[in-house]
Amino acid sequence: MIQGFNHLTLSVTDLDRSVAFYRDVLGFALAARWAQGAYLEAGSLWLCLSPTSAPAQQAGPAGGYTHYAFSVAAEAFAAYAGQLRAKGVREWRENRSEGDSLYVLDPDGHRLEIHSGTLASRLAWCRQQPYEDMHFGPAA
Repeated sequence: MIQGFNHLTLSVTDLDRSVAFYRDVLGFALAARWAQGAYLEAGSLWLCLSPTSAPAQQAGPAGGYTHYAFSVAAEAFAAYAGQLRAKGVREWRENRSEGDSLYVLDPDGHRLEIHSGTLASRLAWCRQQPYEDMHFGPAA
């Protein structure tokens, strides 16, 4: 039985550039680094960066909504978002839902979201303004 999210591995075209982005811009801690990869962590999240010669997904409106969301405490969100913007992060979307969110691209175009909400806060919001044809499961 699945117990939760274990780790995230992203293919990157420039390991040095990606380590610098996740460590120096987003604030992940570098746990290990080797010739063909790196492990970083933020809270309980384990992130693996794996070099590839293939181009990463292309960012843009036609690329869909697939993205990776990282949690930030609500009281820290505004300051953190300001720091990221001051470091020149590229944004790919404006927030249109519950909770503070900043949608940014990493150097390879991976879509990231910095979010201050939880599933519980999202469901409470959705109960007030449900998405079209939305139904709630028994656990919600």
